[in-house]
Amino acid sequence: VQLVESGGGLVQPGGSLTLSCAASGFTFSTYAMNWYRQAPGKERELVAHISSSGGSAYYVDSVKGRFTISRDNARDTVYLQMNSLKPEDTAVYYCNMRNMRNYWGQGTQVTVSS
Repeated sequence: VQLVESGGGLVQPGGSLTLSCAASGFTFSTYAMNWYRQAPGKERELVAHISSSGGSAYYVDSVKGRFTISRDNARDTVYLQMNSLKPEDTAVYYCNMRNMRNYWGQGTQVTVSS
């Protein structure tokens, strides 16, 4: 299993970013996928979850209405569209899949600052 995130960077408050996670080594279309984040000094938290078909999604309250998780099963890729970014969204964002154990990508840094 390999998960490779991309798309992080520095953005001003109110700005937008789209993260991508390219998956390989498993049958992507049969697994739910997750985005987590970890801010300095804080525990890693689940940000968004999407079902294997993409038909249902979950968001942590702090990002509802601002973030959208989606997936392209033809491209084995999951996305996180982040709008109206706030300084408190600053964190390393990780792609995650669970199959008997957790699989993680290397993470991508998102910094929201003026």
